[in-house]
Amino acid sequence: MKNIKYKLSLLKKSLFTYKKTYSYGGCDILIDYVLQKISNGFYIDIGCQNPISNNNTYLLHKRGWKGLNIDLDQKNIDLFNIARPKDINLCLAISSEIKKKNLYFYHEGSPINSLSPKLSNYKKDKPFIKKVSTELLENVLKRFNIKLFDYINIDVEGHELEVLNNFDIQLYKPKVVSVEYLDFTMNKLVFKNNKLENIIESELYKYFIKNNYFFVNWIHSDLIFVHKDFRD
Repeated sequence: MKNIKYKLSLLKKSLFTYKKTYSYGGCDILIDYVLQKISNGFYIDIGCQNPISNNNTYLLHKRGWKGLNIDLDQKNIDLFNIARPKDINLCLAISSEIKKKNLYFYHEGSPINSLSPKLSNYKKDKPFIKKVSTELLENVLKRFNIKLFDYINIDVEGHELEVLNNFDIQLYKPKVVSVEYLDFTMNKLVFKNNKLENIIESELYKYFIKNNYFFVNWIHSDLIFVHKDFRD
């Protein structure tokens, strides 16, 4: 009798338990879980790429969140304007200073178009280099009068620290951060070669620890940090 009860319980779970992830590696499920009690939050997604697939904020968007999405590819922003018309969607290159910088461009819509030259060392096809104007994240937030936000995702193919420089994270202190970490000391840039020791020694990790964040998880190439003052 007990075995039948257990089997029915497992059958029920297999039929009615449904978890859907839209991000690469399932990072969005964890983010959504951590922020589950916030129903009308605000996110910022830098290097947003696609409004649905391989996206860390779409689950939040589906349950009523709004946000600011930034990408340096106009094609990607056009998709956001269709899929998320109530969000602020901007075609911009975010960096540590306002100037003309090299964009390492593979093709329109490519997820590895970047301001960082390091990624190109791992690719057989070499990118086309063109100049783009960069902007500070701080200036964008002031332009749209964004004073608070709950979650920020930064995925800019090796240019993450430059996005964070000249940005006062202690002023805004988002509750949760996910940030892409690429270890350019690897011979091959693949997930199975990642080392926790290298993450802990990285400037990116030290930046968040110094600014009162706890390192709570690591999924594929996403590091997830939670501010020490966040209580659900």
